[in-house]
Amino acid sequence: MIYLDNAATSHPKAPGVAAALAACIEQGTCSPGRGSHPLAQAASRLLFETREACTNLLGRSGSERLIFTKNATEALNLVILGAVPPGGLVAVSSLEHNAVMRPLRHLEATAGLRLLVIPFDGCGNPDPSMLRWVLDRRPDLMVLTAASNVTGGLPPLAEIGLGCERQGIPLCVDASQVVGHRPLPPVGQYLCFSGHKGLLGPTGTGGLHLAEDAQLRPLIFGGTGSASDSEVQPDILPDRFEAGTPNLPGLAGLRVALRFLAATGIQAVQAREAAYCDDLLRGLLRLPGVAVQGPAPGAERASVISISIAERDLGEVALELDRRGICTRVGLHCAPAAHQSLGTLANGGTLRFSPGFFTTPLQIRDTLAAMEAILS
Repeated sequence: MIYLDNAATSHPKAPGVAAALAACIEQGTCSPGRGSHPLAQAASRLLFETREACTNLLGRSGSERLIFTKNATEALNLVILGAVPPGGLVAVSSLEHNAVMRPLRHLEATAGLRLLVIPFDGCGNPDPSMLRWVLDRRPDLMVLTAASNVTGGLPPLAEIGLGCERQGIPLCVDASQVVGHRPLPPVGQYLCFSGHKGLLGPTGTGGLHLAEDAQLRPLIFGGTGSASDSEVQPDILPDRFEAGTPNLPGLAGLRVALRFLAATGIQAVQAREAAYCDDLLRGLLRLPGVAVQGPAPGAERASVISISIAERDLGEVALELDRRGICTRVGLHCAPAAHQSLGTLANGGTLRFSPGFFTTPLQIRDTLAAMEAILS
């Protein structure tokens, strides 16, 4: 099998992840902070070490401000539902995933939220005048993807982050397609990420890193193992946002994956994936009818390639790839706003290829040979 759907979830996982999951279950786990016996202490140590490793890999400080969630979607909901006042004003790019747009549309329908959508092109470039106009409105929150999950386009995150800082606008970064793939600039009050994509960890893991000045209401209330004499949610971090027993087996796997990435180096991951994308994209563009949606060969991008093919049903092309054991994704990729801005919504979206760190040069060549056979 050739797996080129790493933008959805990575496969295979980092070496040792599966063994760590099994060991956590087989050797026994307990709720961290809920006891003094050896299993409870081991659970607390696992949680602490994973939190430290994740904070370091993100290039952030203050591991107590690293909140674990079950995925980036939960982290984004925590920010959007916890930081925006009733009737508030929120700005977003036109490239956002439904993990951003659906909670915003919910608040628009139920709490009077006002939404400003800034046009971005497939390469991640905003409309400059519209961006300036929106920042001058000083919204209560801006949400911005660090990379489009449709095109791989990279918005100018550092520049926009600086503009938000100057205007006193809290910035929430959806880093789902960047974390683990390439370094991130140190911008934003809220950094949301998944553990099962570029971090090469299990599904059911993700998180949110808060800046020191971040202001947020909890989304879930309950037991934390701290301040148990009070029926009010504690203020201390990370307990304030981590009610209930965490996914310890998943975090055990994530800890192993984080150690693998730290030893490998994010720059090495970025260089390998960039080479695969460039080879794949150049080969695809030599095929009849293929058009790329997003950055051209040689340009900076996330490890995501989306194509359209003139006079071909993309679903049929994807099915032919499936029959050859090549895993891709066709459709809207849970980002209809992005396809609306690209002009691909009416045609049912694009065919997406997303190589990962464990992709091989032979798999890229075999994929191109399969595409040539399908399109000939």
